Amino acid sequence: MRYALGVEYDGSEFKGWQQLGESGCASVQATLQDALSSVADAPISVVCAGRTDAGVHGECQVVHFDTEVSRAPRGWVLGTTTRLPPSVCVRWCVPVVDAFHARFSARARRYRYRILNRQVRPALYRQTLSWERRALDADAMHRAGQALLGENDFSAFRSAQCEALHARRELQAISVRRLGEVVEVEVQANAFLHHMVRNIVGSLLMVGAGEKPEGWIGEVLALRDRNQAGPTAPAQGLVFVGPLYPEHWHLPAEVTL
Repeated sequence: MRYALGVEYDGSEFKGWQQLGESGCASVQATLQDALSSVADAPISVVCAGRTDAGVHGECQVVHFDTEVSRAPRGWVLGTTTRLPPSVCVRWCVPVVDAFHARFSARARRYRYRILNRQVRPALYRQTLSWERRALDADAMHRAGQALLGENDFSAFRSAQCEALHARRELQAISVRRLGEVVEVEVQANAFLHHMVRNIVGSLLMVGAGEKPEGWIGEVLALRDRNQAGPTAPAQGLVFVGPLYPEHWHLPAEVTL
């Protein structure tokens, strides 16, 4: 039997989704697999929709796993969550056909990046907020980001450690808006490169702070040179909102196109 799960996690205490743990920190994947294996009383391995880096959070990461153990979806959800640390929970479980694949069946992925824009650093919600003391023009950041839409070579926004075979990705949507003291960046693409979102945000911050003109983002994209773009934004402001799948997989509405 194959099951799909929706998993929520605070990435602050983990060394990423898959990265091997260091200094007592485990990966989210290993932690989830241990809990599922305990419920099943048999080893279980999961496949995720998209790996996240150390410190990055997941609102609805989707995974699938195969098992010969029969459990009701409610049993997988509650039994697994009971065995997980407070920073991780399983939100839902859906039986799926064998053809479903958490990674390859996804048609899009979404990320949200939130920046507290004020003079004083955050005390509350500091695990899920980045911080910028300089005043930011969110409207200018939004306009600048539209130059990234469409299928492009995003070499200027990929990390040197990126293992992708090529840098072409289709950015389907990008928006920047201000919500009081918080500037929120939302992006959707068919897939992302390593550090792509954080590098885009780091460049948009330079526009928002007035260091660069709005047209600079498009120029950086065309140069395809990581050295020409802005710095990598901190991990803690980034949340993997989740993937999106076609309707015929019959998954919850939050992950369905």
